[in-house]
Amino acid sequence: MQNRSFRKGLAVFWWLTLIFLYAPLLVVMVFSFNSINTSARWGGFSLRWYDRLMHNDVVINAISHTLLLAVISSIIAVILGAMIGYGLYKHRARRLGLLIVLIYLPIVMPDIVFGIADMAFFVQIHRLTGLLSPGLGTMVIAHVTFQIPFVALIVYSRFVGLDATLFDAAKDLYASPWQRMLHFILPTLKPALLSAFFLSFTLSVDDFVISFFTAGPESATLPIYIWGAIRRGISPEINAIATLMIASVALVAVLSLLFNRRRV
Repeated sequence: MQNRSFRKGLAVFWWLTLIFLYAPLLVVMVFSFNSINTSARWGGFSLRWYDRLMHNDVVINAISHTLLLAVISSIIAVILGAMIGYGLYKHRARRLGLLIVLIYLPIVMPDIVFGIADMAFFVQIHRLTGLLSPGLGTMVIAHVTFQIPFVALIVYSRFVGLDATLFDAAKDLYASPWQRMLHFILPTLKPALLSAFFLSFTLSVDDFVISFFTAGPESATLPIYIWGAIRRGISPEINAIATLMIASVALVAVLSLLFNRRRV
């Protein structure tokens, strides 16, 4: 009897947690179809905000900057982070305390501190050399710097989970370093690299603070645009942007689930 009551209590808590998490998203999605320019009351169903959104060049440019920034920075971060993760594993017997601290530092450091530090660095470099003016280039560098630690730790954890004798076995089979990389290391790391890429992509798309401090006048991303628009009040157009982002994430999740079920 007590076990049944406990299970019912867990079920109620589970449903309340889901409502707490997803009710705000549902409200945003519903009011994106509101016919009037307010989120305070419902004025009827309309697609005018989606039509307006598709013809808004500023939003389209912000989305393109966001995706371009996320893809470029994620690719660079995966390459550099994978090399750092492999180096950590290769030299794990040495004392790497300082290096470990440097890797964890961007993860635990507040974004606003990181963003201000990046901005100050780029300003000084631009003042001395004329390079690295605020724009997409500085944003890519800034994003790569906070993405690399996540990639390095993911790759390192993948290496730690491998049997160390596999590396010796590859050498015993007279595989050259390039052959070991192409036929053993990369296939083994493929799940970790994909996870690291999508995590880096998500971090980049979601980032606002660091992007805000390193962006130029012509390189605003979608979070920066939304922040500027919200300062004038939350309109159904902002709700429409959020709804499209929620739908995109849900679509990717469903496709991933279907793909995994098909593989099984």
